[in-house]
Amino acid sequence: MVLDPDLEAWLRLSLLEGIGPQSLRKLLIAHGSPRDILSASVRDLSQTVPAKMASAIREGGASNEQLEAVVQWLADPANHVITFADADYPRALLEISDPPPLLYTKGRLELLNHRGFAIVGSRNATAQGANNAEAFAETLSDAGLTIISGLALGIDAAAHRGGLAGAASTVAVVGTGLDVVYPARNRELAHRIAAEGLIISEFALGTPGIAANFPRRNRLICGLSRGVLVVEAAVSSGSLITARLAAEQGRDVFAIPGSIHSPLAKGCHALIKQGAKLVESAQDVLEELGELSSRLPQDSSVNDPVEEHPLLQHLGFDPVDTDTLQQRSGLDAAAINSGLTDLELTGLIESLPGGRWQRIR
Repeated sequence: MVLDPDLEAWLRLSLLEGIGPQSLRKLLIAHGSPRDILSASVRDLSQTVPAKMASAIREGGASNEQLEAVVQWLADPANHVITFADADYPRALLEISDPPPLLYTKGRLELLNHRGFAIVGSRNATAQGANNAEAFAETLSDAGLTIISGLALGIDAAAHRGGLAGAASTVAVVGTGLDVVYPARNRELAHRIAAEGLIISEFALGTPGIAANFPRRNRLICGLSRGVLVVEAAVSSGSLITARLAAEQGRDVFAIPGSIHSPLAKGCHALIKQGAKLVESAQDVLEELGELSSRLPQDSSVNDPVEEHPLLQHLGFDPVDTDTLQQRSGLDAAAINSGLTDLELTGLIESLPGGRWQRIR
């Protein structure tokens, strides 16, 4: 495969060690196109970047070996490199203060400019939280919003599954090179997104999943989105960083409330106190965005006889231990344990750390 000369110039600059998105944007403003930058004098380049970097640029930028790795990757027709100069570059990212000059993409390129909506939350999600994320994502996807998330475990993965199940699919924004799947446990999901949705990264091939990359990834998640929904989050969660970035970018922030006793609800409650919109259904999100659609499924829930299990009324929706259940219900330990087993097998409750149980809506 022979690279287009303009794309080659973009890559030679972006792959040069030490040159980040900010420096590249400054060079583009000062000197024009990447080909103009590569042909500029060291003296002129030194007005924008340090002399050492200016010399490296004048010598031709990144090595042929670095370039060859990208050429081989681009041989797969699903893979693309998108730059500021391309019509496919996501217009939503041009609205943020620090858009990446270059993106690596794998999958359905047209999703870059679909209307997007982000769903994020805890990596250590409860079953209820994951169910909520997946259900919200599927409904919003069916309403025409492509679901954006970060391919992390927990809420992110559930959101991607829901997006794939809906009509508008999903986009995963990752903090690694696109030849790396992180976390490895999401490999199967990543392959499915690459086939049915889109994976994107601003990081060069081979970039590992290091902590410093993920805040940069988070700004793109909300930058691509009309709004951000936080499903479950502790007060120290990275999801709250994404929500803050979204607010700074002028995006709407939404949060699902939870039990006052749950650590994973405290981050959402903090966001609501700070002005995030409390939502109980996907319709709440769509109404706020002005996206309410007649295509949305109507509520067709019916009473399931198993919902009438006597333990459910004593469980409520807060986590509870077996001793408390005994006190509330008056049942003996054997009946409690048998009932909990039955309810867990039918998917109506989940077990939590510390011997506690929680009802699932």
